[in-house]
Amino acid sequence: MPGLDLERPFIPVGVVVLTISDSRTAETDTSGDTLAERVGELGHPLIGREIVTDDLSEIQRVLLRWCSDARVNVIITTGGTGVTGRDVTPEAVEAISDKRIPGFGELFRQLSYRSVGTSTVQSRACAGVRGDTYVFALPGSTGACRDAWDGILKTQLDSRFRPCNFIELIPRLGANDN
Repeated sequence: MPGLDLERPFIPVGVVVLTISDSRTAETDTSGDTLAERVGELGHPLIGREIVTDDLSEIQRVLLRWCSDARVNVIITTGGTGVTGRDVTPEAVEAISDKRIPGFGELFRQLSYRSVGTSTVQSRACAGVRGDTYVFALPGSTGACRDAWDGILKTQLDSRFRPCNFIELIPRLGANDN
């Protein structure tokens, strides 16, 4: 049965939150606030937080900078996952990723269906890995961030979660098994 094994130690990892929006500011970034709060509640240090516009090269630049920072193990983005012309976050994540995690987007849309019904098909939430850093791209709504955190990330970013979790894989992410 999946669940927390409280006999296992909790391993904190460095997390950053990137809000991608043409209109959000530090004062109006409720999605970023939600994620930052939940990261801290779980016990992970919030290493950084930024807001950038929906610009592909700018998003990639920030993602690559954080992926090269040894303190950062997890990047969570919010915004830019829709289908409009300015929504380019999935393209940025895919371009910098060594591997994609397709199950993340699939499960997110399944969970999101409970909240927003068929509107979930408009979401291109996705995830990938670059080196030893996870990158999760969430929609910009606060509700979507809550759904993704509470339904997926809260357990997968907890080293005590069984049968397996993302944290226990970090030491092997950048390893070449060939």
